[in-house]
Parts: sequence; C-alpha cells; structure tokens
Amino acid sequence: MNIGTRKILDRSFTALGIGSIVVMAIALLIVLVPITTNGIGAIFFTGTVEHRKMLLHEFKRGGSEHLRSEIASSDRYRSKVYEMLTRFEAELDRMEPEKKREYKEKYSQVRTALQALLGPLPGDPDPMLTRFKYGQTRWEKAEEKVHDLLYESKWDNSNPEVMAKEYFVSRATGFQGTSLAPLFPYVRENLENMLLPKFTVYWGFITDSSVDSHFFGGIWPEIQGTFFLAVGAMLFAFPLGVIAAVYFTEYAKPGFFNSMLRSANSTLAGVPSIVFGMFGLAFFINTLKVSESKSVLAGALTLAIMILPTIIRAAEEAILAVPKTYREASLSLGSTKWNTIATVILPAALPGILTGGVISLGRAAGETAPIIFTAAVSVGSAIGLADVFSTPTPALSWNIYNLASEHEAASQIRHVQYGMVLSLVSIVLLLNLSAIVLRARISKKLKG
Repeated sequence: MNIGTRKILDRSFTALGIGSIVVMAIALLIVLVPITTNGIGAIFFTGTVEHRKMLLHEFKRGGSEHLRSEIASSDRYRSKVYEMLTRFEAELDRMEPEKKREYKEKYSQVRTALQALLGPLPGDPDPMLTRFKYGQTRWEKAEEKVHDLLYESKWDNSNPEVMAKEYFVSRATGFQGTSLAPLFPYVRENLENMLLPKFTVYWGFITDSSVDSHFFGGIWPEIQGTFFLAVGAMLFAFPLGVIAAVYFTEYAKPGFFNSMLRSANSTLAGVPSIVFGMFGLAFFINTLKVSESKSVLAGALTLAIMILPTIIRAAEEAILAVPKTYREASLSLGSTKWNTIATVILPAALPGILTGGVISLGRAAGETAPIIFTAAVSVGSAIGLADVFSTPTPALSWNIYNLASEHEAASQIRHVQYGMVLSLVSIVLLLNLSAIVLRARISKKLKG
C-alpha cells in the first residue's frame, strides 16, 4: 500500500469517527433536551392557588394567613360564577320538559368542566378521591381545562374518503338567551383572578411522597427505593465479583472447569434482564423464601446476579492491567501470594475495579424488568431500613413505565413522568461522574 492510499484511508477513518461522534451527540441532545426541559417543569412551574391549598392541606406547608387572603380574593370572583349557575338551575326548573332535557345534558358538561377547573362547586358532596378536592394546580393545565369549558369538540365526517377531522364550537352559542350565557366570557376574562397563578419552585417534588397516585406530591419513595435496590445489589455483587476475578486471574489453572466458568460468566452477561426477573421470583422468593412475596431484599439479590458478570469482567481486566513487576517485586521480598494480592495487586487495580463497580451500580439503578416480579410496586410510601427484608418498594424505573403506560390519567401527569426520567438520568450520570472522579483521585494517590 503506497503512502498516498494510506493517507486517504487515514483521513477517511478519521472523518468517519468524527462523524459518528457528531451523530451520537446530536442523538443524545434530541433525547436529553425534551427530558430536561419537561423534567425541570416538575419543580419550576406556574402554580395556582389550588396548588397552594393542596400543599397546606396535604403537607401542612405554606403561610396560612397569606393563603386565606388569596382564597378570599379568589372566592370573590368565583362567587359570581356560582351565582350564574344557581340562576340557570332555577331557570332550568321552569323550562318545558323537552327543552329541559336538551339543556340539562349540556349543562352537565359545563359543570364537569368547571369542577375540573375550579374544584368542587357549592352543593357538591365531599369528594372521596384527593384529585377531585382541588381544581387545577398548574396554570398550563388550567388553560387546557378552560378551553374544554369554552369549546365543545365536534368531528367532521362529511367526506367518507377522508379521516374525520376534529373542530371546536363555542359552548356559549348553545346557551344563547339564557342566564348562563354570560358565564363563558366571564370565566375567560377572570381566569387569572380566580386561580391567582404565581411562579412556583416546588422542591417537594423530590422530598415529598405522592398523593392519590402521583396526581399531587413528589417522588421521594421512588428515589429511596431505587437507592435501596442499587446499593443492596452492590453489597452482594461487588465482593463476590472481586473474589471471582482474583480467582480467575491468580489461582485458576487452564482447563475444562475454568473454561466452563468463564463461558458461564460470559453467557450470564448476555442474558435478557427479564429472565433475571423470572429467575429471582422462582429462586429467591419461591424456593429460598427470602421473603413471603416481593421485597427489596429479593430485588437486590436479583439485580446482584444480573450485574455480577460485569463486575467480574471489569475487576479481572483491572487486575490483569497491573504490571507483573509488582508481583515479582513483592514475592522476591518474601511476601506470600495472598499478601501480595491483598496489599499490592488489589490496591493497584482499585481504580479500575471501582469504575466497573460504579458503572454496574448505575445499571442496577436503571433496570426495570428484574424488579417487576421481585421488588417493585406501583404505589407505596417510603420504607425504613428495617423493612427491606420483607417489604416491596416503588422504584423510579418501574414507576416511569407504569405512569406512562398504565396510569388512568397518564396525559394529565406528564410532568411527573418527565420529572422521574430526569431524576433517574441524573442519578445514573452522577454515579458515572463519581466513578471518573474517584478513579482519578485514587490513581493520583497511587502515583504519589
């Protein structure tokens, strides 16, 4: 191969590598930008007086005197809405039966929209669920609900060859000539006075427990559960992984048994995570009976089995990277083999071992399938350290899936879903960053 061809190939491979990095960076931005912008919205948003009511009633947080003043100001504008409803109900009673049936159905839709916007109306029974005790707590959601109040959704099916198109008509036109007609322009013009929007910084999203299946409150139980599961997995997997790596590199002799163990380790590294979840249910819960049903302990043991091959491989590579002269120098001074391993080889390999351990910790924190059958629950409170042996826990990875796909009001709590995703991504990134920093500091100490 001549020099010209070699230069062309070198430049081509360099350009290909740079292009791959640029494409990966763009893809990462496409994923992370919406997660970050929407996830931050779970903490920083425009909250209404309903949000401040909820914080006071559910979490005993907020100035009650100032809130009472805000509620009084809001009620002055809401009272006119309630008066219009009362007048229309009296008018409804005087209507002819056929006309009454026509207006009653449309009026029921108006009441439902107002209840979603402002909370329970005068005369309504006390709601059983917390979600119905308050109006819209977030201003952007309030704007969506006021649109549902002011406009009715219709579908255009006039063209059979084209998919039906949605369009909106004003609800006010259906109440022309009645005492309810002024309600719609009044709500549109006085929405801010009725809900008193204010920029809110809600750190309780990180520190509070959820209320009514994440309609309100925060994600602290999920963060704590993720921490318990990931750290518990490392407590089991890290010592076993390092011991296995020491055996493979320092004691194991070439042969069938050693080859079989290495093949088993490589095979485990490629097993789908859902298989580990089924194995954890069958072995740790049904066979060993480590707990009566789902528990943090069973989930941590399952995750430990899953990340064990990665830790073994990382520790093995770190040990093999230690120069042979270290072993030879220690042994020539009369040190035993085990003492050489414990005092010379493992300290020198520690940066690589810890890096592999922390990366495995990040993987354990982000896994969903292994904990579905062994540890995770959809809704639950924060558990104590003594409960890890017998109690399941919420976890970020499982609850993200659950809220996005199975929650009855998934579209109403998008901010919670994005907030959970951002929290999980941040935890994994912090763990990986800590691995880099830890490796650099230990390497610096070892070099003197």
